[in-house]
Amino acid sequence: MQSKINAFFRPCTSKTADASSISGDLFHREGTKKKYPDITVTYNRRNSQPCGDSKDGSNGEAPKKIDSKSSIVKFGLPTSVKVLNKKRKYAQFHLEFGQSDFLLHTCNVCNFQYATGQEGDEKVHQAFHKNYTVGIPFKGWQNERIIPIPSFEAGRIILVLNDDPPPWRNKVQEVVKMMEVELGEGWIYNQQCKVYLFISSRRIGGCLVAEPIKKAYRIVSSSQGNKSSVAAEREVSQRSTVLQFGGVSFQREKVRRDPPKERLDGLDDGLNGVILCEKEAVPALCGIRAIWVTPSNRRKHIGSYLLDAARKSFCNGQVLLRSELAFSQPTSVGKVFISSYTSSSSFFLYTSSGSK
Repeated sequence: MQSKINAFFRPCTSKTADASSISGDLFHREGTKKKYPDITVTYNRRNSQPCGDSKDGSNGEAPKKIDSKSSIVKFGLPTSVKVLNKKRKYAQFHLEFGQSDFLLHTCNVCNFQYATGQEGDEKVHQAFHKNYTVGIPFKGWQNERIIPIPSFEAGRIILVLNDDPPPWRNKVQEVVKMMEVELGEGWIYNQQCKVYLFISSRRIGGCLVAEPIKKAYRIVSSSQGNKSSVAAEREVSQRSTVLQFGGVSFQREKVRRDPPKERLDGLDDGLNGVILCEKEAVPALCGIRAIWVTPSNRRKHIGSYLLDAARKSFCNGQVLLRSELAFSQPTSVGKVFISSYTSSSSFFLYTSSGSK
């Protein structure tokens, strides 16, 4: 191999000198000669056997000596000979800002995202998880505006207005931020709202936000919704046809574009959250903007007690009936709760700026 390399770097002969001079004139002046420096690099042959316990991979044996003629090559740059057999260690660093979603874990209860294994994130999640499930810590205030509710011994309900001291309003903002985790951001609270807080065991376990309104709309009754929906499904299944293409079958369903009036109630639940109301508005006074109860206090009628407190204290000197309350567009779960509270599937709804 050495002889072939030496022949490759041998000076040009007379035959090749003419050709090289033509190309050399493009870069060098006439009369100058190219000088190629002799640079040596030394290589040691490796052992053909796999590396053993020794660091140099020679199984404890002395390295074999190679003739200097076979270890000198005149084409490289002088470098130091090093054999790296150390295993590389890769450490993964997490960034606090701009961290990828796949590195975060989402809690199944409070939907809080945090990085597992990091002490700081674990502490923040534990504090948020406890406040979300049990309630926000509350030490109490002087001169609280307590709403008396008969046969209610689980705690107390206090009323907070917009002109109350700043510590009171700051605590309301803290509760509203917790409510926004489930109900959405930017629409729950405004300056005209009255806030009812449920206090139990030095924690805020529920909140109701009410606002004054002027008119509301009665929702269309859906007492026969389940029966009509079942009938609609049967009608569609009877008219369905199957198209066969080889081993693949496609089912085509025919749905009437103009359903009869008796089926409007049944289609109410399948219109992507659209609620059908009467066209004529009805005068109303109290609008329930949002209700929220911590998971540990649910199914304890806390929401009903909050509504009772709003009915008795929202209008000075007047107690509203359950059927006189109006609600901001509820979800499917909210509709079930309202129907249970008012004992009717037909209740009042209202729209306000920023409501969802």
